[in-house]
This record gives sequence, structure tokens and C-alpha cells, in this order.
Amino acid sequence: MTAATNRRLAEILAALPTTRVLVVGDLILDRYADGKANRVSPEAPVLVFEAGEERYLLGGACNVAANLRELGASASVLGVIGDDEGGRKLTQLLHDADIDTQALVTDRTRPTTRKTRYVAKTMQVLRVDEESRAPVGGEAEKAMLQILEQRPFPWKSVLLSDYGKGVLTPRVIQAAIEAARSQGGVTVVDPKGKDYSIYKGVDLLTPNREEAEAATGVTIRDTDDMHKAARRLREITGIQTAVITLGKDGVFFETPDGSHRIIPTEARAVFDVTGAGDTVVAVLTFCRACGVPLEESLRIANHAAGITVGKVGTWAPSRREILARLGDTAPGAEGKILTLEQAAEIASRLRAEGRRLVFTNGCFDILHAGHCDYLQKARAYGDALMVGVNTDASVQRQQKGPGRPFNTLPDRASVLAALQAVDYVVAFDDDTPKALIEAVTPHVLAKGEDWRDKGVVGREWVEQHGGQVVLVPLVAGRSTTNVVQKILQTGK
Repeated sequence: MTAATNRRLAEILAALPTTRVLVVGDLILDRYADGKANRVSPEAPVLVFEAGEERYLLGGACNVAANLRELGASASVLGVIGDDEGGRKLTQLLHDADIDTQALVTDRTRPTTRKTRYVAKTMQVLRVDEESRAPVGGEAEKAMLQILEQRPFPWKSVLLSDYGKGVLTPRVIQAAIEAARSQGGVTVVDPKGKDYSIYKGVDLLTPNREEAEAATGVTIRDTDDMHKAARRLREITGIQTAVITLGKDGVFFETPDGSHRIIPTEARAVFDVTGAGDTVVAVLTFCRACGVPLEESLRIANHAAGITVGKVGTWAPSRREILARLGDTAPGAEGKILTLEQAAEIASRLRAEGRRLVFTNGCFDILHAGHCDYLQKARAYGDALMVGVNTDASVQRQQKGPGRPFNTLPDRASVLAALQAVDYVVAFDDDTPKALIEAVTPHVLAKGEDWRDKGVVGREWVEQHGGQVVLVPLVAGRSTTNVVQKILQTGK
């Protein structure tokens, strides 16, 4: 995509106002149990999981709402929770994310949907689901319908997030469509299952390739098959324009006159595809609710999903992050290079979302294979890696040698930001990163194992705040000093 196109998309996104969106669907509490799985049980051929910390994140329709909120929308959720600890935890997480919960419905006959993932470092070894997939009925469905039948309807648009847990019954879906229509808003659905006739009347739906195949009976192998599937989707649901997400191949859409386009994916690095669909449908809904044309909406959504798949686990990219990716704000590779204030803001957001921030620091004057290996290992201890890098003046005060640093701060920061393992880069001008560490308060402070007897700056602060310090093994014989010596010897 050209720089001019990206600038135009950035201008569109930056100018969008807030809008009220109601997310209706399956609310899920994601629980992560972090620990170790280093041995096999003597009782059975299974791994022994040594439990450590646990953390909770918003899942399902809640994650969709979180994506909307980060874009600047006023997001509310309508769904069902149980009268249990999971429901109370989920409600608190929604409050913390500034998502309106007044439309939550409690059903004492079913549990709050909870998915527990047991994770060793970043490797998921087991998932346990606690849920009911029975269609919501009785008083719970009646309460949802009463909310949707309010007139005037308090929300502008509606996003239906279907995870197949029984909340989106045909009656709820049709009431949601009529509610959005009463406000002149849009109804967008992220569908599930094979029977798409229940979505008849929505403005847009966003099935992926496999979902579209299941709903239409068309096996999608090429563009001709996409046309057949799109035509069938229009026949079943009455939508004007059919959209099919194609994963790494981008997004296909076709208008009623048969004209079509495939918008290529915008992912630079893929760590985890979890939540990418939530990001696409949230951005698409937000943009369409604000009157952005479909193609531009899809392109912005594609850029946003490119950010999400570059993270571990679900992620709700902010408007600032998307603008940075489009080249409108924030210097550096994809907006990774932050000011101290931005770094503190990102760290605070990660903590609020239950994600583990890893911090390390250094000069990184001449980046080599040892650095890359070290940074990859450090990132494995959490969900995001923030690297503190010494300013030029800070490096000079350390008396590392004549002419140091060889590379200026902007160059060193840009090279670090280009690495897949690095999520954020922030400069510090002090002799040590102590003040920076206290500003971001990481969950994990990583240093090379050569610091074992030197005293790790920031250890006390991190441990006092419940974090840990890890010493990362280094690749033997790889160091900036060795590189410099080799260059000098070659020049003689």
C-alpha cells in the first residue's frame, strides 16, 4: 500500500468522532494460569504443571467491546453472566476497561463462560472450558429483549459477537437488528454456526473462509468460489456487500453488482492470531458507524489486525497505535519507539489488562546475534518486551571507549524497534535505568546472566511490587567488545 493511501486512512481515522455501540453476544472470562511444565508425571504419560501466577482477561464479546473502547467508541455489553465468582470478576474487568455494564443480565441457571489456559512460558499446554451452550431462554432472554426494545434506543449501532454459547437466539438477533435500524445505525455480526438465515437483515457479517464454507456449502479454492460463496451469503442474509476474511491472504469483499476486491493482509510479524477476528469486526463496525466507506473501513481494520497478530494473546489496538502504524504519529518502526510518558501509559494499560510486561535495558550500540538471542529469550517471560536504551550522553558517561556510541540513539532505537521480539523502545538519559524501571514497574526485569554478581539495578523495586528478576543465558563469544576488536584488527 502506498504512503499516500496510508496518510489518507490516517486522516480518516484521526477525524472519527466517538459513537455509542452496543456489543451483544457471548461474554467470556479468559483465565491464564502461568507456570512450569518441565517433567512427566510418574502416574501417567502426562506433563506435570507447576502452577504459578494467574491472570484474567476479557474474552469473547468482551474483547470485542475492549477493541471498540480503545478506538474511542462508547462501548456497552449486553450478554449473560452467572451468579458466580467468574461473573463478578468479569464485571470488574469490564469496569476497569471503561466498558458500560448496565445491560449485563445475570442468569442463575448457567455459569459464567470461563476458559482457563495453562501456559508454560508462552506455550499453552492445556485449556479447560467451563460453559453452557444451551440457548438462553426464560427470564434471561426476556431481560435481554426488554433492553433491546427500548425506544428511543440508547445506542447508535449494534455489533453481534457470536461465539456459539447460546446468547444470540433468533429473537435476540432480530430485536438487535430492529433496534439499530430505529437509530439509523448499522448492525454488524461476527457469525458462528451453519445457519446464517438467523442473521437476515444485518448490514454486514464477517465470516472467515471456513465459516463461509460451512454456511454456504461452497468450498473456497479460488476467486470463482469466492464469488459463489458471496452470492450465496447475500441470498441467505439479504446483505448488500459480502465480506469474507481470508487470514494471511487478506479480506475479500464483493458488492451487489459483482465487482470485488481482495485487500491484502497488513501483518508484519505474526506471533498469535488469537483475537484478530475480534479486532477486524470492532474496527469495521466503528468505522461504518461513523460513515466511513466500506473499502476504507476494511483497510483500516486490516492494519489494526496486523497489530493484534503481532502480540501474544488477544490485544485491543488503540487508535494511537493504528495511526502510528499508518505513519501518522509516533516515530520509529510501527510506532514502537515511545517517550517516557507513553511508556508509562502502555505499562499501566498492560497491568490493567492482566498482561505481563518484560523490561530490559542496554546500549545496543552494535546489534549482533547475541543481542537477538537474548531479546527473544527475554520476551518469552511475558506478553510484551520493553527495551530501555541509553542516550548518547549516557553511553559516553559510561566510558565504553573512544567514539562510543558508534551509532546514534535514533539509529540504535530504530534497529531495536525493527526486531520482532521487541514491542517497545524507550530512551533514558540517566546513568542507570532505575527511574525508568520505577515509572513502568514491569512484571519481569531481565538482565544477562553476566550481571549475576554485579547487582541488578531495579531489583528491589520490581520485587517489592510483586515482580521477578530473571538472568537470561547469553550466547558465548558474542559481544559488542568482540565485534569492535575484530573490526580494529581487520583494519590494521
